[in-house]
Amino acid sequence: MSEHIIEALGKSRITIKDGKVIDVTEPEVEYCPLFDHHRGIKKLTKEVIEKNIQFRIDDFGMCTPERQLRMKDFLSFGISEIMCTLLDENAIDSVVMVLEGCGTIIVTEPELVQGIGGRVSGLVKTSPIPELIPEIGKENIVNPETAEINQIEGIKLAISKGFKNIAVTITLAEDADGIEKLREENPDVNIYVFVVHTTKKTAEEARKLFDICDVTTGCSSKHIREIGEKESIKTVGQSIPIFAHTEDGKKFLEMRLDRIGGEKPKKDNPDLPYPLI
Repeated sequence: MSEHIIEALGKSRITIKDGKVIDVTEPEVEYCPLFDHHRGIKKLTKEVIEKNIQFRIDDFGMCTPERQLRMKDFLSFGISEIMCTLLDENAIDSVVMVLEGCGTIIVTEPELVQGIGGRVSGLVKTSPIPELIPEIGKENIVNPETAEINQIEGIKLAISKGFKNIAVTITLAEDADGIEKLREENPDVNIYVFVVHTTKKTAEEARKLFDICDVTTGCSSKHIREIGEKESIKTVGQSIPIFAHTEDGKKFLEMRLDRIGGEKPKKDNPDLPYPLI
C-alpha cells in the first residue's frame, strides 16, 4: 500500500493512499493569493483542498505510479523555476530535492526539477513507488527501499558523486547544523540552500532557516517575512515574496528575472495570505 503525507494549501495536512485522498486536516491559513489568482479559490476549506489534491492526482498522477515527472519552464517565479534556470545556465550542477515515491533524490535535468518541484507542495512522508525509481535512477536516490526524506544524506550523496555546485531544498530548521558541518568539511563544494514551505515556522526556526539560506520563500510565514523585510538583500514578489540572504542568492534571483524578462510592476496594495502564521 502506497501512503503519502503532504502539507499544502494553508498548512493543511493531507494523507493520500493508493491514489485517493483519505484525510484532510483543517487549513490554518484561510486565503492564499496564489490559489486565488490561478484557481479562483477565495477561501481554503477542507472540501476545496480535497478537491484540489484529487485533481492533481487525476491530472498528473501525483503520488501514483502514473506520475508525470517532467514539465517545461512556464516562466513564473518560484523556487523550482529558479533552480531550472540555474541548471540551464550551469550555475549549479545538481539539485537535492524530494519526490513522492522516492524520497530525497538528486536531479540534474531542468525539466525534472520543474516537473517534480513545481507540482507538489511540502512532502512530509512518502513510501516507495517502484515504477518511479527507474525514472530517477537508484543511484540518485538516498534510500530507494524506504523513500526516506533526508536532505543531509542527499547532500552527502551528491558530494560522493562528485558534484561541486549543489542546490538543496530544505524545510526543517534542524537541517541547518548538518549543512554548516558539510560546508566546513567540504570547502571545495558549494552548497546553496533554498528554503521552502515556511508557513508556521517559529521565530527560532525562522531565524535558523534564514541564517543558513541563500534563498527562501515567504509563504504565509509571519516570522520569515519579518526577517526578510529587514535583512533580504534582494526581494522578488509581493504577495508571496522570495528573499535572497546572500550575494549568491541575489545573483540567482537576478538570473531568473533575466530569463523571464524582469519584474512585474509593484502593486500599491498586494493581496497577502491570511492569516500570517
